[in-house]
Amino acid sequence: MNRPESLPDPQAAIARLDTLAERFDRARREISRSVIGQEEVVEQVLVTLLAGGHALLVGLPGLAKTRLVGAVGTVLGLGNARIQFTPDLVPADILGAEVLESAADGSRTFRFVEGPVFTQLLMADEINRASPRTQSALLEAMQERQVTSAGTVRALPRPFHVLATQNPIEQEGTYPLPEAQLDRFLFQIDVGFPSAEDERRMLLMTTGAEDSVPQRVGDPDDLLEAQALLRHMPVGDDLLDAALSAVRSLRPDETDTRLAWGPGPRAGQALIMTSRARAFLHGRSSPIVEDLAACLPPALRHRMALSYAGRREGLTVSGLIGDAARSL
Repeated sequence: MNRPESLPDPQAAIARLDTLAERFDRARREISRSVIGQEEVVEQVLVTLLAGGHALLVGLPGLAKTRLVGAVGTVLGLGNARIQFTPDLVPADILGAEVLESAADGSRTFRFVEGPVFTQLLMADEINRASPRTQSALLEAMQERQVTSAGTVRALPRPFHVLATQNPIEQEGTYPLPEAQLDRFLFQIDVGFPSAEDERRMLLMTTGAEDSVPQRVGDPDDLLEAQALLRHMPVGDDLLDAALSAVRSLRPDETDTRLAWGPGPRAGQALIMTSRARAFLHGRSSPIVEDLAACLPPALRHRMALSYAGRREGLTVSGLIGDAARSL
């Protein structure tokens, strides 16, 4: 696996990034060919993976969220698994469990049976339908890339990414994700309706005799290498200060009580990493303000909430983030 562990030669790194950028651009086109009308969503998912994080996909049923995750796994050559979250799901259904086995000589030993979390791309479908106890089973996996079971720490495959889905309107019988778990998601990606023309193309493609099947154009080593190289992409002081200012401006204080809570330091880390990844996808050698502005909404919308005073004023989280983006 060609993955740099230390600072690579600048010229070699630039050349390799150019090669990888072409491959991921092909991957983006291939995914968009299968998931019509969601180009921005596809880009944000790829940005999440390139930045080494996880994403929460929020959208109504029937907007191709499951199809998108499947296409991403196929195109990037990632092993993938799906968990349908339900109220009766328990942590062992996700992580795995120790089972007692009997040998031919009559002896008995415990063997760990891996759960579906032992994959490279995990789809957590309707994650808010499971109990908080079951939701929390993913916290260690998402943050540490490992699972602890029966006192034994087991590493997860690399790369490891979670793409979770959530229905924004059906709240009966659901358990809202706690702030600690929301903060583990690099992006919250809102999935909207396609345009009329895109929906027409979708109807023709999905109701005909032949559906569009995505083709593999990359492999896990490409993703790991891109993630490592992107950490060496330079970020200007002006962009760093702009990201810091945006994050800090959206926190409550003694004089501004419009917010109940705001983004922490992990949000700033998310902005820097995703700005690099978006610049990479657009063929740039370093991020610019346009990249930062594009990453602000998905990186911050799930990391802040309005107070009663803010809601009384008619404010929205999207509006406050939009104001921060315009001030960059």
